[in-house]
Amino acid sequence: MEWIQEQPDLAAYLAADEAIDHEHPVVRETADAFWTVTDGDAYAYAEAVFAYVRDAVPHSADSGDPRVSWRASDVLATRNGICYAKSHALAALLRAQGIPAALCYQLLADDDGSNPVVHGLVALRLPGTRSWARVDPRGNKPGVDARFSLDVEQLAFPVRPELGEIDYPRLYAAPHPAVLKALQDSADRPRLWENLPTGL
Repeated sequence: MEWIQEQPDLAAYLAADEAIDHEHPVVRETADAFWTVTDGDAYAYAEAVFAYVRDAVPHSADSGDPRVSWRASDVLATRNGICYAKSHALAALLRAQGIPAALCYQLLADDDGSNPVVHGLVALRLPGTRSWARVDPRGNKPGVDARFSLDVEQLAFPVRPELGEIDYPRLYAAPHPAVLKALQDSADRPRLWENLPTGL
């Protein structure tokens, strides 16, 4: 699939904003610690922070945590978030060390095609490469086995076109407005479940 940059300038995918707040001390400290451990190797760093966000920040639906986080710094500080929030955290950690990161989305559904919902993940572009690779920091559980791979995608949820599921091709520099609104307008996770976007 051909990915479409929402912003033609790659610098947009290194910028900080209210959700991807990679200048926040919590994000900077985490990024610097992993950069040191990986000896400043961009590939090793990207793989390490992916695994950290995937494994050390539980998806709130799996953990039962009712809190709703949406800023990258809050996700890392509280170790809590759904797919969108965890994607914000991973994008912030990547951008903090100069690795372009985009937010991207899928439309997923139940096994009968009902109840469509937008799912968030990250695309990254390592220095010296000309292509984007998608990774999914959602968090693994029985039946979900997302891995870091730049060659062959291993996402949490490969789409099933026969059920109307979609890989949206656009790479966003900032969270999609529908996603950000759902997160910001929800006082807790049960309310968030009612506000999840059903399409972009």
